[in-house]
Amino acid sequence: MSTHGPMPRSSWVFPLLSVLLFVGVTALHYTFVPSVFGWLFAAALLVILFGTVFAAVHHAEVVAERIGEPFGTLLLTLSVTIIEVALIATIMLGEKAVTTLARDTVFAVVMIVCNGLVGLCILVGGLRYREQDIQASGSSLYLSVLLVLATITLIMPNYTLTTPGPIYSAGQLGFVSVATILLYGVFLYTQTVRHRDYFVADANVDHDGPQASNKTIMLSTALLLISLLAVVLLAKKFSQVVDASAAQIGAPPAFAGILVALLILMPEGVAAIAAARRNNLQKSINLALGSSIATIGLTVPAVAIAAYELDRQLVLGLPPQEMVLLALTLLLAMLTLGSGRTNILFGLVHLVVFAIFMFLVFVP
Repeated sequence: MSTHGPMPRSSWVFPLLSVLLFVGVTALHYTFVPSVFGWLFAAALLVILFGTVFAAVHHAEVVAERIGEPFGTLLLTLSVTIIEVALIATIMLGEKAVTTLARDTVFAVVMIVCNGLVGLCILVGGLRYREQDIQASGSSLYLSVLLVLATITLIMPNYTLTTPGPIYSAGQLGFVSVATILLYGVFLYTQTVRHRDYFVADANVDHDGPQASNKTIMLSTALLLISLLAVVLLAKKFSQVVDASAAQIGAPPAFAGILVALLILMPEGVAAIAAARRNNLQKSINLALGSSIATIGLTVPAVAIAAYELDRQLVLGLPPQEMVLLALTLLLAMLTLGSGRTNILFGLVHLVVFAIFMFLVFVP
């Protein structure tokens, strides 16, 4: 959705539908069960949820453009994080406790973003423009922060001694949560204020159209709050559909994490691919890598607090196979983005790694 011009009809229709759906299932005390009607309900729920997430991101972008940086970026990030935490916490606390969901979702976000989305953007741009330029200095900052965040949240829990297995102790989890928030905060300041020129293709171009009116800003603010509240309220029904779908097809536990990751990444993914088609690969990289950093930097601490308050175990450490894929992904991203120029081969290599990740989820 464009942030300029008339407000798209879908940006208010889907939030309205989500509220009506929640009121309806609450009034009827409906609980999802696998049946013909149940699967029709599941299809409608997924369509409305996806549309509402798109609407929330659109309204956050409208408001973010008006309030400027760094608050605009922070607002957009917090909006997506609220949606992600609501979905993860609800599924984790469902009838079948999923202690690995936060880990699976974070890992899925990194793999989808750094391989699937980055690869597709580079391939689409390369097919149309042969080669595209990006800011190597900005990419280095992205990847250095992502490397540290991914290591301390997804790999280090396997090698600590205070608690056995892929689990941090309460003290360790608290320390890591503070460290990730601090690192993300400094990165956000660097990106939006201190070294903003590292992350834009043309430092002299800030906007591509007129600013939204005050009336539009007020309406977008209200619809953003409604959209976020609606997603949070429907998260319980979404978790029931995920559990039933996974049981129906015999999907592995990581399937739920992939579904949550796809739901929250879809709006930014569409925007990133569109930017690559307009020969603005830098914006694509900003959206893609920014999503993965925000997911670890904000979602992990939020889920850690929820797990601590509700006395639930939080498994973060990856199995050996997935650690190898994570290391391969980060190394490949450094090689791809470090040169400052991309072509279709870089994109294809990333997509091959993404295909390997998806295949191994179902055939480990």
